Amino acid sequence: MWINKESSAQAAPPHVVTTEVIIDAGHGGVDGGTSYGNLLEKDINLQLAQKLYEQLHKRRLPAVLNRTGDYALSDHNQWLRTRSRHRKDLAQRKELSHVISSRILVSLHVNWGGRGATGPIVLYQRNMESFLLAQQLQTKLNRVYGTLYRPKAARQYYLLNQSAVPAVIVETGFMSHPRDRELLTSRKGQSRIVKALENGVLSYLYLHGNGEVNHGEKHKNPLPK
Repeated sequence: MWINKESSAQAAPPHVVTTEVIIDAGHGGVDGGTSYGNLLEKDINLQLAQKLYEQLHKRRLPAVLNRTGDYALSDHNQWLRTRSRHRKDLAQRKELSHVISSRILVSLHVNWGGRGATGPIVLYQRNMESFLLAQQLQTKLNRVYGTLYRPKAARQYYLLNQSAVPAVIVETGFMSHPRDRELLTSRKGQSRIVKALENGVLSYLYLHGNGEVNHGEKHKNPLPK
């Protein structure tokens, strides 16, 4: 199930969709996120999100992608009256997590840092379920980058604080680092990152959800070997 530009603009009653995973593709439209030359974070986020959706679909795991093109979710906000495009965008993402009944929310972003900053960082809510999800994703992504990072507790992140389900923000790498940039933009690199995200999601659902998904089937031990 994809939420497209047209359907996301329509008012919806609570819990119109039941799924396992909401994939949040960060930024979009006039909000390009961080950048390097012609490379824009919003494009990388969308590419990774679409590929993750496709991989989960192959696993028969229900997922919803909240952005399928280059547009701002703030354009569709019906819940918050404000002139701030940024706040309207975040409010729209939050409300989608309320009207879509899901198990988890994974928000994809790209980082920027000082000289030498590299690797993935997974931010989690201050609750155990979010931490366990972040731990699985961080472990799998560390293997891609050769890092030993631990997930970080987030404080002032609107989406994490307001999400109706266990949620994490995944900074998939640093646009400012040459090696990270290669992983984030190359076909091979994106495949490795998406595989890590897929395995992290499946591991969490299998370990902490008894392997059951909403359609009543059970995964045949999706844990990576």
